[in-house]
Amino acid sequence: MLKNLVARIKSQKGMSGVLVAVLLVVVGVGLVAGLNTYMTKAKNNVIDVADANLTSLGVATAK
Repeated sequence: MLKNLVARIKSQKGMSGVLVAVLLVVVGVGLVAGLNTYMTKAKNNVIDVADANLTSLGVATAK
């Protein structure tokens, strides 16, 4: 996969093509990192709410 990426960057005409390719890679990595952070926080929020609801019902939860 990395070889394909390097080949694509090298095949771009001129410097602007290389800059666009690098920018797209940076944006893609940023989106993946942001989505991962969001999903982790959302998962932890759901777990906390579920634990609080189960505790209020008197059900023992394992942490």
